[in-house]
Parts: sequence; C-alpha cells; structure tokens
Amino acid sequence: MQKIMLLGSGELGKEFVIALKRLGHYVIAVDSYNNAPAMQVADQREIINMLDGAALDAIVLRHKPTIIVPEIEAIRTERFYDYEKQGIHIVPSAKAANFTMNRKAIRDLAAKELGMKTAKYLYATTKEELEAAVEKLGYPVVVKPLMSSSGKGQSVIKTKNHILKAWNYAVQGSRGDIVEVIVEEFIEFDYEITLLTVTQKNGNTLFCPPIGHRQERGDYQESWQPIPMKKEHIEDAQRIAGAVTKALTGNGIWGVEFFISEKNGVYFSELSPRPHDTGMVTLAGTQNFNEFELHARAVLGLPIPEITLERAGASAVVLAEKDGTNPTFKGLEEVAKLKKTDVKIFGKPKTRPFRRMGVVVTWDNVDAKIDDVKNRAIEAATLITITSK
Repeated sequence: MQKIMLLGSGELGKEFVIALKRLGHYVIAVDSYNNAPAMQVADQREIINMLDGAALDAIVLRHKPTIIVPEIEAIRTERFYDYEKQGIHIVPSAKAANFTMNRKAIRDLAAKELGMKTAKYLYATTKEELEAAVEKLGYPVVVKPLMSSSGKGQSVIKTKNHILKAWNYAVQGSRGDIVEVIVEEFIEFDYEITLLTVTQKNGNTLFCPPIGHRQERGDYQESWQPIPMKKEHIEDAQRIAGAVTKALTGNGIWGVEFFISEKNGVYFSELSPRPHDTGMVTLAGTQNFNEFELHARAVLGLPIPEITLERAGASAVVLAEKDGTNPTFKGLEEVAKLKKTDVKIFGKPKTRPFRRMGVVVTWDNVDAKIDDVKNRAIEAATLITITSK
C-alpha cells in the first residue's frame, strides 16, 4: 500500500482519490479549506496554504508520503526538488510540476526549445508592458495570468479601452504570488481539443481519443468524445504531445490542449500534468478506463496495455449563480429519469457565480452522432438548479 499526498482537493482530485482507493491505497487530501471534495473520500485531510513552503514541509515531514500528486497551481513547487531528493515520487516529476504550473516555462519550452507551432506571444509585468505588447502583436490578443486555473483571469483585448480592465482581471485571477501575464496573438481556429496523454513508467506513451470542448470566460462548458478530426491533425497533435511530455519527464496523465485550424494545422496551446476538466467526459464510460483510473495506474506504475474508445459521450457543467453556503440541488430526479444520462455532484460547501458544482454526462453507441449526445447533456444540465444560504 502506498501513502499518497494529494495537493489540491477539488472535483478532479475527488475522482482520482476514488480511483486510488479502489486500488487499495492510502490518501491524504490537502487544500486551503475544509471539506473540499477530495477530502470527503480520502483517509486523512490537511488544511494549509500550499504557497507557504514551511507549512508544506511540515505536513510532508509529518505524513511521510511515498508519492505526492499536485492537483492545482498555487503550490511552492520549487520544494518538490528537495522532496524528490528525499526519495518521494513527485507526479509526474519535480521538473514537470515546476514547468507546467507556470505558463511562461511551458510556453518557452514548447516554442523555443522544442520548436512547436504556437500563437505568437509576449510577457508583461505591468499595465504599461501590457500596452506595449498589445501594440506589437496587434488587436485582438488573449491575456492570461502566468498562474491560474479553469480560465480565471483570461480575457480578450479587442480595443485599447479593454487593456486596463484586462490587466486588473488577470491580476485578480492569478494564483500564487506571480504578477505577470502572457499576451498571445488571437489564433483563428476552427475548434480546440484536449488530447489526454498517458506516460508510463515501463511502457509506451498512450493517447486517448481527442476530446472537443467549448469555453466561456476561459472555462469549459461542454466536452465531447470523440471529436471528428483529420487523421493528419490527430497524428500531429500526438507527435507534439509525445515530445513535450517526454521533455518534462515522469509518468501520469497529461491534458494537452491544441487549437486546430483546417487551413493552418495544429497549434500547441497549454498543458496540465494531471487529469483535465474536459476529461470528465470519460466518466460517461467513453473509454475502457476513465482519465482518473488512467492517472492512478500510471502514477502507481501499473501497466496500461491500451486505451480504447467504447462509447460516444459528452459532459455539460452545472454552475452556481451566486455566493452562498450549504447548496442544495433541484432537478436531480428529472435528470435521473433520462436514459443514458448521469450526474455527478462535487460536494463543494460554498457557491459563487459560475462556480462548477457538478457535471452531467451522456452517452450512446460509439457511432452515434456526437452533436446529439452533446445536446442531450446540455439540456439535462439545464434541469438542475442550485439554491444556497
């Protein structure tokens, strides 16, 4: 039995803990607030500010985990190098965690070191530098904090009047203590995908069938699998994902995001060294193993001989509308009546506008029309309303 410390205990972490428990392992769930989703299914919990290096060191010393799995960005990831020297397995690796928790490191690796096609980009640490970057790249541009999650702090600047608002929004949405943004040219793309990529300790790198997704406010709203793609675009995305995960080293699942242009091909966008929110569609049984089971097996060094597409599936998020506590959900009975449909409530103790509180998943035969499956998920999600105190 391994003792595994999970740093970040949201809904993705919760499903990952469930996968680990089914394989017989002990889990300590860590987050900045009590009763986070993964804490509800873990063996132990710790509540700390993970940007406090001393506090992080203290719980690692107290619990002596054999594996540490970071699930969020706001962590003193530089401490991971010391933990790795102590013999603790960092997932996927200390290098990968440090690079991918910061958009600057991963973008420079992809574009400058590996020569991958990305949007043109610049960095800015002040509003004035942002203005200069926008003038150089031209309108419109996309602005993102170097450290953030679920699209927080991301916006599009279309005119000079948007610059100040975009800067303030990016700083507000940043996780950690880095006040810096990446400014990207706006890519004209036809669609975007997540390519879940699994690196193994003693096995080949595997790729899940590509997942399509739609975003609002920089956060995903629906995802579906499979998404129809040209063979050459799939192969190009796999080649890029394989190269960047190899450079970062380590074993586990990676959410590699791409923009796909029918005219200009495949653009690398971002990468997360952990299960991806768009990958919640795999909870619909679209694959022989869902993304959390794949991550658990890869982290533990268990062999994964293949990943196969079993169904067509879709997911649609259930969002809160206002700030509150002790949420209750109406409409679950109506959703439960629907065929080939399920709902997952995450168990977050507080609501806020647009906070993801659950997800509806739908499925059908592997050759079903994916738009029909997706529309069923969207319609089912609208049946659920959230009230809170």
